[in-house]
Amino acid sequence: MATDKELSDFLENVERRAFKQAAYAVRKEESALDIVQDAMIKLAEKYGDKPAAELPMLFQRILQNTILDYFRREKVRNTWVSLFSGMKPSGDEHEDFDILDTYESEQGSSAAESSADQVERAQMLDLIDAEVQKLPSRQREAFLMRYWQDMDVAETAEAMGCSEGSVKTHCSRATHTLAESLKAKGIKL
Repeated sequence: MATDKELSDFLENVERRAFKQAAYAVRKEESALDIVQDAMIKLAEKYGDKPAAELPMLFQRILQNTILDYFRREKVRNTWVSLFSGMKPSGDEHEDFDILDTYESEQGSSAAESSADQVERAQMLDLIDAEVQKLPSRQREAFLMRYWQDMDVAETAEAMGCSEGSVKTHCSRATHTLAESLKAKGIKL
C-alpha cells in the first residue's frame, strides 16, 4: 500500500508531464489544468490505497478517461449551442437576431476552427499516428516516452531497461525516420 508521502511524491513528479499531455490533447491550458486536477483527485480518492508500483499505470488510465470525458462534455455542449442557434427572441425589434452573433469561440479552440481546418488537423494527426505506429517497437517506445510523456533520458532508460545512449540512438532514429516518411507524404516539419 502506498503511503501518503509516496502518493504525494508520485503526484508531484507526474503533474508536469500530465499537464503537457492534457494540454496537447485539448489545446486549452485552463481545461488541461482542470483535467489533471480531476485525475489526481480521482487517483487519491479511489486508488490511494494501492501499492506505489501500480500508481503510474492507474494514473495514466484515469488521465486518459478524464480527457475522453472532457471531449464528451464538449460534444454535448456544442450540440446544444447548435440546436439553440436557430432560436431568436420573439418580437419585431429582434428580427435580425442570431445567437451565434453573440457567441464568440475561444481563440485556439476547436469551435473557432472551420470544419475544413478540423478535418485537416484530424487527418494530419491520423497520418502522424500511423507513421509512429510503423516505427520499430523500441524506437516507438523511446520516442513516445521522451516526446509524448516528456520523460528525460535517464527516466526513459530506466523504464526501457537499457542505457541512456541506447535511448538517444532510438530517439534519433525515430525522429529521422518520421521526418523522412512525413516529408515523403508532403508534410513539412
